[in-house]
Amino acid sequence: MIRWLDFNDTWLAAEWGHPSDNLGGILATADWLSRNAVASGKAPLTMKQVLTAMIKAHEIQGCIALENSFNRVGLDHVLLVKVASTAVVAEMLGLTREEILNAVSLAWVDGQSLRTYRHAPNTGTRKSWAAGDATSRAVRLALMAKTGEMGYPSALTAPVWGFYDVSFKGESFRFQRPYGSYVMENVLFKISFPAEFHSQTAVEAAMTLYEQMQAAGKTAADIEKVTIRTHEACIRIIDKKGPLNNPADRDHCIQYMVAIPLLFGRLTAADYEDNVAQDKRIDALREKINCFEDPAFTADYHDPEKRAIANAITLEFTDGTRFEEVVVEYPIGHARRRQDGIPKTGR
Repeated sequence: MIRWLDFNDTWLAAEWGHPSDNLGGILATADWLSRNAVASGKAPLTMKQVLTAMIKAHEIQGCIALENSFNRVGLDHVLLVKVASTAVVAEMLGLTREEILNAVSLAWVDGQSLRTYRHAPNTGTRKSWAAGDATSRAVRLALMAKTGEMGYPSALTAPVWGFYDVSFKGESFRFQRPYGSYVMENVLFKISFPAEFHSQTAVEAAMTLYEQMQAAGKTAADIEKVTIRTHEACIRIIDKKGPLNNPADRDHCIQYMVAIPLLFGRLTAADYEDNVAQDKRIDALREKINCFEDPAFTADYHDPEKRAIANAITLEFTDGTRFEEVVVEYPIGHARRRQDGIPKTGR
């Protein structure tokens, strides 16, 4: 359930992912340890211990992701969830340093999830439970190491048979910074829309344009062309033409996620369901939406001081007029827009 509802945190770098996925293993382990402690007359774990574990898991997954792209070799980011959760859960269980190393090596030696289920023509619901599966495997590996299961010291580096040679094209991992708390401090929170994160600023821009259309007396039926200026990751993950087979397919299509707000002035989880998607106006508008990469947007996306997820949308109409491009560089939930994501309370 941590992932299924799709309002969660996000980490975007050379590799993408959702570090809060690790809570699956952390919370289950904390609950089990606390129940056993209380049954023995001891104190349960504190929330400080749980949050510390969460920070560590975020940091392991996020720092590896900064410079190392698993998606470019076809692997899914839940691999990093499994590795991070294995390390952190093993520590929570009280394993020694050697036992933790054994557990983590087992995670790397495992066969790893492919990104098959996140991309056309196979986009499907596994993308909602893959991380939960990874955390459950992490807990099992940590428990196995606790019972004395051996590790594999060169799981990454062994010639021919190690992870680098088998799954990473012979390349070694690169690291941008030492482990600290950088990831938790800069992680993105998905707040505004239940949509793949690279589309968040595009959907926000589309909502702005919907309001402008209403003020000008125009509707989506008057649109001739929609141009989205975007970044490379957006193109690679969610720039999608052709039939969309299910809700999981639709929430990974930027054309769909922009068309809905331009038509209806909203984007909710219900908008991905078949009863909404069958509206022929949606596919008709999708066909008018085209994306192109702006190298400057891509550079800002990878800049560790910016970490922008920029999108810009231009509308052109059948009467020959056009609206000025709407640019949104940082989504609500970004470190630079934390305050925008805090609900306003009235007196």
